[in-house]
Order: sequence, then C-alpha cells, then structure tokens
Amino acid sequence: MKDYTLGEFLIEENREGFSHSTEALLRLFSSIKLASKAIHKEVNKAGLTKEIIGGSGITNVQGEKQQKLDDFAHRAFIESFKSRNVVCGIASEESKDFIVIKGKQENIKNQYIVLIDPLDGSSNIDVNVSIGTIFSVYLRKSSIRNNLTIEDFLQKGNQQILAGYIIYGSSTILVYSTGNGVHGFTLDPSVGTFYLSHYNLRFPKTEKIYSINEGNYAKFPSGIRKFIRYCQEKKGNRPYTARYIGSLVGDFHRNLIQGGIYIYPKTASSPEGKLRLLYECNPMAFLSEQAGGKASDGKKKRILDIVPTELHQRTPFVCGPTEIVSKLEEFMVNYE
Repeated sequence: MKDYTLGEFLIEENREGFSHSTEALLRLFSSIKLASKAIHKEVNKAGLTKEIIGGSGITNVQGEKQQKLDDFAHRAFIESFKSRNVVCGIASEESKDFIVIKGKQENIKNQYIVLIDPLDGSSNIDVNVSIGTIFSVYLRKSSIRNNLTIEDFLQKGNQQILAGYIIYGSSTILVYSTGNGVHGFTLDPSVGTFYLSHYNLRFPKTEKIYSINEGNYAKFPSGIRKFIRYCQEKKGNRPYTARYIGSLVGDFHRNLIQGGIYIYPKTASSPEGKLRLLYECNPMAFLSEQAGGKASDGKKKRILDIVPTELHQRTPFVCGPTEIVSKLEEFMVNYE
C-alpha cells in the first residue's frame, strides 16, 4: 500500500463508498487525532511526573476509582469535539448523563453522536502497560431543529457509522472502520502524523490465544469453565496460550493481530457482565465483524443487535474469530 497519511486515506476511502460527507469524516478524525496526541504526550511522560499518575480521589458513575489520566482524557476529547462543529452530543463512560454540544445557530452540520471510553485500562498507566481509547459514532435520530434526546444515544450497534480505538503502547496506533474494512495508522511523533501501517486487518485463520481473567474462574458459568479446559487440552492445534492484559484495547489489538478470542463473561457477582455495551462492546463488535470475526454475549445473541435501554448498560462480551467464538457459544448453550 501507498504510504498514506490518515487524512489522505480518509479522502480516498470516501470515494469508495463511505455514505457520509468527506468533510464530516475529516472533522471527526481531526477531533480524535487532536485529543489522542495530547493523551499520547501525557502517557509518555507519566514516569517523570506525579501530576498525571495515580487516583484523582473521585469515584466515577461506574462506581470505579477515577485515575487522573481518566479525567484528563475525558476533558481532552470533550474539548476537541466541541471545537470542530460536527458533533452535537457526547456520551462518555466518565459522565453520568450525555453532554450536549451547541453549534452555531445557522450551522446544521452538527448531526453526529459520539460515545466514548476516553481511557480504557487506565489503572495500567502506573505500571507502564498499554492503555487505550474506544470511540463510536452514530448519526443523530432526532431532527436537528429539536433538542437531543436519550434515544439519540440508545441506538443499536448495527447503526454505527464509525468505530475504532487508539492504543497507547510501545507506539500509538489508531484503528478504525467505517464499514469498509479495518485499518490501522501509527503515529510518527516526530512529525505528529498518523501513517497507514495496517491495511485491511483480518483475524488470522489460526487462533492462538484466549484472553480471560482466570482469577474469576470459580465465579464463571459452567460453560465458560468447560471452554477454558477445552482450550487447555493438548489436541490438534491446541493448547491455546492464555494472554490477558486487563485492558480491552490491548487484549483486542493483540488478538486481532495474532489471532485469539477475548472473553468477559457474566459472573456470580456481576450477572449482567461488567463491560459497557455502548462505549466498549458495540465498537469492538463492529470492528470484529469488519475483520471477519464475530461478537456475541456468549449465548448466540449478536452484540450489534442488542437494543440499549440505558447509557451505562453492561453486557457479557465475547469476540474474535468466528469459529472459536461459535465454539464457546456451544459450550454456553450445552452446559449452563
């Protein structure tokens, strides 16, 4: 592939079937790039200053202790989207309610809804382990002449027009899809530009990895426990290798590149699961399907078909290559 910058590739892609305007797409990504580069800068100096590491002393709407970098990332994305006259509303994992962005009175371009997890796996920042941002974009449902409603945000995942993530690790990589394949761009920090580095990403046909927090083994449904034992058996191409970072972005990115299944099931203490449908599962499910894979709740319910009923709704989540996800679903159906 040609050495595309992200902007050049977006323009080229729009010629190949993205149904929304090139201007809107470029404005959306301008906001995402600006905020992600600010976060990249803070992450890379985290070991040099205590101002960005550790807890903020605040418990967020999820009931989780907020890290300082959570708050920084949240504010960075909100301010960046506010400045581009393309987004009319944002729902963030760090906010109880959605945030309305008022455009100019005569400006009718602000018709996009963004749902975002500003910093996934933020507790890893103190120990220099990969963290990330997850984002999802929809077209608003209500008239641009009216106020936003909660229904603008409670859309099924199959209505997404754009989804992706940024991983802040040994390099900073932005991965996205508009429904025309999955593509990755690596930040060259010397010039501040994202360059195409991963074209048309697909899950490898041979799976190697299963990713699950086995510390919760005793709390897992019987089907999940039996599936783990299946992965550990020495038959054929098995056993699989267990790999778990504790950051959805980090685990998903590795599995997309190397081939593997990600599992976050319900447990006895979290019967609805722990991952958020709108901010985490829907965008990753969209990417999974675009990469030739599958995403479900573990019981053959397609994630992208779930009807949301609240902003911070949770769900069990499984994603990865189609064959191995289907195998897990068989265990869940047969043994629960």
